[in-house]
Amino acid sequence: METESNRESTAACPEAGPGVGTEDRVARLEFLTRVSLRLARERDRSRFLEGVLDEAQNLCRADGGTLYLRTDADELTFVLVQNTSLGIRLGHGDGNEKVGFEPLPLFGPSGAPNLANVATAAVHKRAMVHVEDAYSEPGFDFTGTRHFDAQTGYRSQSFLSIPLIASDGRVIGVLQLLNAKDLATGAVASFNPLDLDAVEALAAQAALALETRLLLEGQKELLESFIRLIAAAIDSKSPYTGGHCERVPVLTEMLVRAATAATAGPFADFQLNDEEWYELRIAAGLHDCGKVTTPVHIMDKSAKLEGIFDGILAVRQRFEVMMRDAKIAQPEAVARGENREVVEAAYAKTLRELNEDMDFLERSNIGGEFLALADQERIRCIARRSFMERGVKRPCLNDDELERLLVQRGTLTRDERLIINGHMVETVRMLEALPFPKNLARVPEYAGAHHERMDGKGYPRGLYLGDLSLPARAMAIADVFEALTADDRPYKRAKKLSEAMRIMGQMKRDAHLDPELFDLFVTSRTYQSYAQRYLSPALIDEVNEAELLAIQPYAYELPPRHERDLRRTRFLPEYEERFPASLRTLPRM
Repeated sequence: METESNRESTAACPEAGPGVGTEDRVARLEFLTRVSLRLARERDRSRFLEGVLDEAQNLCRADGGTLYLRTDADELTFVLVQNTSLGIRLGHGDGNEKVGFEPLPLFGPSGAPNLANVATAAVHKRAMVHVEDAYSEPGFDFTGTRHFDAQTGYRSQSFLSIPLIASDGRVIGVLQLLNAKDLATGAVASFNPLDLDAVEALAAQAALALETRLLLEGQKELLESFIRLIAAAIDSKSPYTGGHCERVPVLTEMLVRAATAATAGPFADFQLNDEEWYELRIAAGLHDCGKVTTPVHIMDKSAKLEGIFDGILAVRQRFEVMMRDAKIAQPEAVARGENREVVEAAYAKTLRELNEDMDFLERSNIGGEFLALADQERIRCIARRSFMERGVKRPCLNDDELERLLVQRGTLTRDERLIINGHMVETVRMLEALPFPKNLARVPEYAGAHHERMDGKGYPRGLYLGDLSLPARAMAIADVFEALTADDRPYKRAKKLSEAMRIMGQMKRDAHLDPELFDLFVTSRTYQSYAQRYLSPALIDEVNEAELLAIQPYAYELPPRHERDLRRTRFLPEYEERFPASLRTLPRM
């Protein structure tokens, strides 16, 4: 079975080439140089390993080959298995295909090195192991090989096992070749001694290149684990945002994939390569990392007077004091000669009014979409009530409590909203302080712009549509849609699908969201795919897509280019003032 790499190496190494009984060392050196360059350029680990095994087979004219990698459990796991005569190629493709053979333990139950297998022996000896005939070789256990041969009718004969040794001396894998063939007759033979040096050199180069890839993969895994750690920390800090940190990256990627799949319209030419997808995933995972600095009592604030302590309890105690004082005042008034019936009626009226006012304050404390003017005036009237505390007359509501209860939408005061929004300032500063490599250079921009608006009225920098990348604009849509439909927030109910999309349609009209990308969100049915996966059936209803697509955003003027460029370099004044720069660069350890 011939592959692209087979053809490439065969054409470059004709039958009179290296490993065919010739002593032309120059040709072998040219072959190794060419193979080294080819493998060095291969960035995908799966294709790299396939190339190593294919080239080793070509060099030694081997009928079969196996590539093992060493695991942390001190086992050799089968990564690739191939045999030309039997038409076997296992483990090829995207690297996710399982070969299906049990791994080879490097140590026995007693802890002694496993030297019975030719591949594991190569690991322990840290040297090439050459077996001319497996059926007559006394030093190894080839029971499994004989069983395989009996099942397939094959005859395994010559073996060559070469350890892949990393720069620190640790064996990280084994390259094993099977049944070298004589060029003249095509019969199975021993491996040509002249091939051994060349294939050992190839294995050495492959080991160093593989080590580099494993180190890079380890660094990637470390970074991704760090991101998961931050998300878990936010989740532990606030159970209401952990799901958000998980779902927004999923929805962002779904929408960006819809953009890359577009064959017409504004996104027809938009594409991302593998590294750019990785960059997007990293950014999406870190898009709310600044929330680790946001106080929990503000992040999870479910009522207007809620804080480190629940302020409604203090208000309720004051009302109880007023009720107590009114009760105490009854006999005192009667003792002064006032009519008992009048006094008792006045007390009942006072008690009723206090209970009604307290009930009203508790309802107002919950917050909502809008606080009517009449309700605002009533809160101000209640605030003018007074009570006695240690002989001092005090207002029923202090200035801070009055400000909080007068919040018209939601539960946050202006200052608290600024603190919540400030998580974006911290996100940007934290990410800009990290020395991201070139392929991740746009992570701070992607992650730090999902609260910007198309008309420059967003935060924390007030950027405009033309100054925002597509991934950042996609993340803004994902962030809004997830927040509207999430059913795990303490301060609001989840919106039905149609209601959430209607609200987002209004945000399209208000130039809050990218209108073209929102239209793609609709026409690609990305919202529907996400809903089927994450929303309860009770929230999924019919959406009027035509109505959403017909909405036109309002026209706004762009400021001069120099002003827009300046916005990209700093935060809006209110955030610069509220969050002075404290994190510019990270100290080196």
